[in-house]
Amino acid sequence: MTQNSKTGAAFIAGGTLAGVGVSATVGGMGLAGGFGAVGIGATPVVGAGAVAGVAAYGAFKAIVEGDAAAIATMGIGAVSGAGVYSVVGGMGLVAPKVGLAFGIGAVPMAGIGAVVGLAAYGIAKLLDESGISETPAQLFERMEEKVLQMGYYSEAVMELDALMELEAFLSGEDLNQKFAVLEIEHELQALKAKFKKKSEFATPKASIPNIEPEKISPTTQLPETWRCVRTLKSHLAAVNAIAISPDGTTLISGSDDRQVNLWNLKTGKWLYTFSGQAEAVLSVAISPDGQQIASGSVDRKISSWQIDTKKFLRTFFYLNSSYSHNGFVNSVAYSPDGTILASGAADKTIRIWGRYTGTVKRTLNGHSDAVLSVTISPDGKILASGSADQTIRVWDSKTWQQRYILSEHLGAVNTVAISFNSQTLISGSTDTTIKLWNLQTGELLSTLTGHTGAVLSVAISPDGKTLASVSRDGKIKLWNLHTGELLQNLSGCNSVAFSPDGKTLVSGANGGSIKIWSQFTLDSELSGEWWEVLGVNQSDRPNVVKLAYHRLARLYHPDINNSAIAKASMQAINQAYKEFQQQVI
Repeated sequence: MTQNSKTGAAFIAGGTLAGVGVSATVGGMGLAGGFGAVGIGATPVVGAGAVAGVAAYGAFKAIVEGDAAAIATMGIGAVSGAGVYSVVGGMGLVAPKVGLAFGIGAVPMAGIGAVVGLAAYGIAKLLDESGISETPAQLFERMEEKVLQMGYYSEAVMELDALMELEAFLSGEDLNQKFAVLEIEHELQALKAKFKKKSEFATPKASIPNIEPEKISPTTQLPETWRCVRTLKSHLAAVNAIAISPDGTTLISGSDDRQVNLWNLKTGKWLYTFSGQAEAVLSVAISPDGQQIASGSVDRKISSWQIDTKKFLRTFFYLNSSYSHNGFVNSVAYSPDGTILASGAADKTIRIWGRYTGTVKRTLNGHSDAVLSVTISPDGKILASGSADQTIRVWDSKTWQQRYILSEHLGAVNTVAISFNSQTLISGSTDTTIKLWNLQTGELLSTLTGHTGAVLSVAISPDGKTLASVSRDGKIKLWNLHTGELLQNLSGCNSVAFSPDGKTLVSGANGGSIKIWSQFTLDSELSGEWWEVLGVNQSDRPNVVKLAYHRLARLYHPDINNSAIAKASMQAINQAYKEFQQQVI
């Protein structure tokens, strides 16, 4: 390889890494326009970075060599970009969870086309210098293959985590003997072989730390825990918001598929779909009397329906505008008496609406960036708001004057919640932390750490003892709210909510599904479909299912758990795992 071709490769690698950084920071994105909305995953963003890198190389070569052909390719690309705009029309790039939105008009489209043209020039120069007889299309195909390898690398890292956990599990000699019947050693070797095959391209090799195994005494009193008892599937895209009715019988969910679904929480039965939003639904709420629901959307509107009749009630319009806000409606919340509805949006404002009239009563200004979350205290005296400006603002709900500002977070405040005694404020941030505050004084009480991604949603159990948080890392964490102790890790995404009796937890899950979690003690017999017994999604990867199986085995194996129900539960676990294995063969 020549020095020039090495330079070209460096430009491409730099662009690719920049794409990885953008994807990791911003999260889910999408293009929205007259054609609807299309999601943009990590691979397209990384690919776009690679294209930008090779375009930069093209510009570098054009400047050094004074080649007029670069200008010609840019001109052709710009004309093509303008042509795309004339066909598709106006578009916008949106990232709902960070409040990002900007339009892409004719001029930006022409600019994008020019960059693509310059990238084509860069590829042509790179092929000339490398001496490889390869067409631009073939080179792009190789670039795409490298981008996909990054996905394989991420998967390999996850496999490594699984391997580490199994190594830790097997490191106790007594447990090796007790679990011989489960053939775990065989599965460990298979997982090692799979990891080795997938990670051949990844250097340097990661080392396995020596982790002290968890030891469970047969006499230890085993605590209550949570497991998935049902998975609901109806949405066609990610579930962004969840709300549960005050009587605990009804669940509503809002999704990127533009729908609000109504469910029977007890049976998991789908009841109805409320349609009408023009874009993704970002927030939902149920009135305190359980009669009305409201949703906020990317289309800048708040819509409401009557639950019993399923009739559309109104759109909340701001004065003479055709919209509720001038930006995405990220959050909606009813007051405890049900007379008002509060909304927070990407236009940096909070609006207070009359529930029955749909008219705006007050607009609260102060945040310098998108308002991502609003909540009203159970005693109705305080409204709290979290924003992309990294602050929390606390407002008096009688005068609507700002009481104080909290600014300890180092990233956007994505979610806020208030305890049922109206004494504690909880906030979750893009900085991966959760903070607990004295709501009356604004004093910071404690900071919970453990998530590895932006905290997107928090929920407090009705008894005030447990906090649930969900992060972009795909983990739900359950915390002891009084001690800050981490109680349990579950899998989920985007949103969490407790039922009024505190015995059920609902969360978003992969692929537009919803998980229903139930609290139970370890002397309760396990039953249900195989994925419900193992506490996983039906579509989860094999290594995730295996780890769930091993965790349950550690809790229920008769040599460890001598409760009367353990033997029957262990049989149910083994049967569930056997059904899973038969399915994947």
